Amino acid sequence: MQELPKPWFDMSGYKKTRLLEAKYEAELAKRFLDEGLIRNAAGKAYQAWKALVAAYAVDYRDKLQSIFTGIVKIKGGKKVDKVDWIIAIMPTTTIKLVSQVIGGEINLYTSVALLIHQYQYNGPDKEGILSPYPSDESAKSDILLILEEVEKLLGKFSDLS
Repeated sequence: MQELPKPWFDMSGYKKTRLLEAKYEAELAKRFLDEGLIRNAAGKAYQAWKALVAAYAVDYRDKLQSIFTGIVKIKGGKKVDKVDWIIAIMPTTTIKLVSQVIGGEINLYTSVALLIHQYQYNGPDKEGILSPYPSDESAKSDILLILEEVEKLLGKFSDLS
């Protein structure tokens, strides 16, 4: 098992590892869909998307640094730039803002990924109070949408194996 490189030490290694993570999480999501495990697939699809956004964020570090300023204390008392911590952790609470900085399809599909993340925890809800999806099948449609986009965006990187 390989440890995730810290972005404040090795940005390119971190990016490649996150891209591979996106690939593997997407593969698991597809397997879960094949088994009818829709909520589990939603979780893996969201994890794939989150890893992909984190990988893309590496190339937008300078722009993100103007938004995420300051220093964060991490384990052991070490201090790192907040922007690097955001890129490393990619909290759900900041993924939308990060995706807006990246723009394009990353921003658009992040909104869908956040909806399936909500569905993962709450399941279907015909009233639309706890989940935007009235059925598992409607959620499955967006899970497939995210997985197709992950595959498309990963296709831009030739060095993934």
